[in-house]
Amino acid sequence: MNTLPLTGLKVLDLSRLLPGPYATLVLADLGATVDKVEDPGGGDYIRQMPPLREDESALFYGLNRNKRSLVLNLKSPEGRDALKRLVRGYDVLVESFRPGVMDKLGVGWSVLHEQNPRLIYCAISGYGQTGPDRLKAGHDINYAARAGVLGYGGRADGAPAFPGVQLGDIGGGSLFALVGVLAALHERERTGQGRFVDVSMTDGALAFLHMHLAARLAMGELGQPLRRGREALNGGYACYGLYRTRDERYLAVGALEPKFFAGVCEVLGRPELLADAYDTGDAGERVKAELSRLFAEHPLAYWMERFAGTDVCVDPVLEGDEVLADAQLRARGLFVESEDTLRGRKVTHLLTPLRMGETPLNSPPTLGQHSRKILSEAGFSPEEIERLVN
Repeated sequence: MNTLPLTGLKVLDLSRLLPGPYATLVLADLGATVDKVEDPGGGDYIRQMPPLREDESALFYGLNRNKRSLVLNLKSPEGRDALKRLVRGYDVLVESFRPGVMDKLGVGWSVLHEQNPRLIYCAISGYGQTGPDRLKAGHDINYAARAGVLGYGGRADGAPAFPGVQLGDIGGGSLFALVGVLAALHERERTGQGRFVDVSMTDGALAFLHMHLAARLAMGELGQPLRRGREALNGGYACYGLYRTRDERYLAVGALEPKFFAGVCEVLGRPELLADAYDTGDAGERVKAELSRLFAEHPLAYWMERFAGTDVCVDPVLEGDEVLADAQLRARGLFVESEDTLRGRKVTHLLTPLRMGETPLNSPPTLGQHSRKILSEAGFSPEEIERLVN
């Protein structure tokens, strides 16, 4: 018996690349039926993006397990009419076009809501559906920059820190899309009506600054603007930062509370460093400099041995495939091997964080693999299906 919580939920996914597909991957992993609507001219753009294995994108593979693929040309009247019929049988639609694109095609929120008043329609875009920049092009780095997130990270006397991961796409887009969809589904239980969910990746990226920026607002004229590298959690405190070891590796020291940093000082044999660990001026800089000197005297393995068994919030900065061997992550079951019968090989999957039952591991679909099946389930006749898929 399948006990996954979203079993029975039907999702139509028109999104591409990362933000929408990761959101629908989480839904699929939790049991939802996710049907991916793709353009006949190559489908989701990420299908062509390297790295490639046997001419198939590994990026696409990692984002699209447990989904089905339907090819539909939304630029044709037949394709648009088919979408209108399809949505009658779905609970959620997710799209990531620029604002207004779906309306221009004649299949925007108002039209689809008329077809299915219970439909939850989630639109993920860079800057949201309103505002002067709603039609502006952008990518993750742009959203994080506009939200102030990039400007908050890095050394006080240096450039902003490049995050390396798609914070705006996943954190600002995918995760807030999931929150919005699930909230709308809960509301639908009460009202029987669907809802339009407007997700701005820039708005979502701003949420990562919430504690700091909300405090700034609360302080008003008594406060000061946020400062890169000078605040408690972005490099201002000596007890909370990154330190290079002799072998060019790094330690993440998160000993924010005095009891933790006292433990770090004990391991280092320098208890006097505790006194100025929370100073953001010259005294604190002297503590940072001394910590930098001490940690640089020995390689990472030495420090891991010294800190083993202590409870002081010190960890190695893992790099490359080291993450795959991490004992804690492996114990959590995040890396699972399965047989991909379609491709005839074993594959290790990275699971999404929430597991509320056994996660299915169905292979990602080839382009249009399930077109006939999905249309047949929606009540299209064999003749209609042939016209749409050929």
